[in-house]
Amino acid sequence: MTINDHVEEFHGLPVTDFREAEEKGKLPAADATAWRIGLDWDDEQGFAELWQKFLDTVEPERVTALVLGRWFPEEPESLSEALPLILAAADRLPALRALFLGDITFEECEISWIQMCDITPVFAAFPQLEELVVRGASEDYDDKERLGLKPVRHEKLKALRFESGGLPAEIVRAVGACDFPALEKLELWLGVDNYGGNWTMDDLAPFLSGAKLPALTHLGLQDSVFQDQIAALVARAPVVPRLTGLSLSMGAFTDEGAAALLEGQPLTHLKTLDLHHHYLTEGMQQRLRDALPGVAVDLSGAEDPGDNWRYVAISE
Repeated sequence: MTINDHVEEFHGLPVTDFREAEEKGKLPAADATAWRIGLDWDDEQGFAELWQKFLDTVEPERVTALVLGRWFPEEPESLSEALPLILAAADRLPALRALFLGDITFEECEISWIQMCDITPVFAAFPQLEELVVRGASEDYDDKERLGLKPVRHEKLKALRFESGGLPAEIVRAVGACDFPALEKLELWLGVDNYGGNWTMDDLAPFLSGAKLPALTHLGLQDSVFQDQIAALVARAPVVPRLTGLSLSMGAFTDEGAAALLEGQPLTHLKTLDLHHHYLTEGMQQRLRDALPGVAVDLSGAEDPGDNWRYVAISE
């Protein structure tokens, strides 16, 4: 599985590519869409020029959602080249409620090559932000800048997702140390060690307890080869009784993990249980359906449970 397409909807709005819409002379109302700002292969202008043109063309004070595409024309460059431009325009974006950093497909740049930076300033610059998605982290190479985050408190954030083929332990720990009193949905693509995912089970404890996430109703701990072990922790996690959605998808989830879930605390209160991309036998899939008749269980993307080489959905 790879990320083949750009997002078409974000924060409940259709996504409009500003560059394409501006070239066609068909610009929607500033608050009617999530604006995608990104470079194409043949763009002669740089990101700074494109960003300034966007600010000068639309009514930025009405923009509610931004999707940042590729900020580099060819070879990957650090987000530290583009993020300061967005932060500097924060006073011109008072209505911004949603930000997607890195809507980049595998053809444009593999997820493990996307060079991020410290995103902590985003929270201070946009105190009204409700949704944040961050894609990429970069492998631990000397010539690549990695994703950074320091523990913060943000009053308004409701949804947070980190998409990565390998989420560094320091990021997982920083998220766990943050205060997000309004956060309802948290998803972490944990990834694998080969691509920087050096987190440990202990690092997941803050999310499983939910003590610092009083509003959390959806938890995703995904894209790991250790999904069975995570499931065993989830089976007795204090946060589970107040969840309506649980995602353990995209990883090497087997009958062992499913059995742990079924033998643990009740899950019948859930509205959704996302297990797509899994290694479950047909018999166990049926057991899950029978045990959770009122739950929308996603069992799509079944892989061969007899395969000794089990892979996650997103890594490189």
